Amino acid sequence: MNDEFRMEQGFEGQASGESLTRYTAKTFGWMFAGLLLTMVIAVSMYLSGAFWYVLQIPAWNFVLLAAELIVVVALTARLEKMSVNTARFMFFLYAAVNGVVFSMYFLIYDLMSLWMAFGITALFFGVMALIGYYGNINFSALRPFMTGGLIFLFVFWLLAMFIDLSAFETIVCGVGIFLFLIITAYDSKKIQAYYACYGGNSEMAAKASIFSALQLYLDFINLFIYLLRFVGRSRD
Repeated sequence: MNDEFRMEQGFEGQASGESLTRYTAKTFGWMFAGLLLTMVIAVSMYLSGAFWYVLQIPAWNFVLLAAELIVVVALTARLEKMSVNTARFMFFLYAAVNGVVFSMYFLIYDLMSLWMAFGITALFFGVMALIGYYGNINFSALRPFMTGGLIFLFVFWLLAMFIDLSAFETIVCGVGIFLFLIITAYDSKKIQAYYACYGGNSEMAAKASIFSALQLYLDFINLFIYLLRFVGRSRD
């Protein structure tokens, strides 16, 4: 989807039969459902010990990363062509795979750190979502900053795979937290733009809602990860 185009739209294409409030609630509902699925799978795999089977897979972390990328790219690239049910399936498939990944975090961080990071993430995410959705913010001026920030984070973590950059990790996590707070507000505002653009087409509106839910889900997950790295304590 062309986000720059969508964000410039007004509300002349508003939905017939579904209010913006209901559309927004459904979008956040899908996002929360995805988070719940991720949490249930992560906790279940850890408590059952099923994550040990995943650790037996050669290069398991790269396998899971590849699976996540394939699902996200497929959902993003073919959203307009796939059915609503397929879009929902792809979204929940991504959330499920992410649950497998997050089951490993129970091995790395103590439980108190995980809950604390989750609570802070929920608070920050909620505040920024409200600011973005209801605030009169010119996000077009912030796009270069958001794009540049995402490129910086990608390059840093790519280099960190080959070079010891742990001395800079705290600073980079601070940058990541600030960046995804801004992106959360931006993606919350985009719900209104998608409603305005696709409101007259119930099928596209439903798919746009799933796409927005995926974006907000990714914002929450990334914010959680950076906060966990910033405040979390590793297991002894």
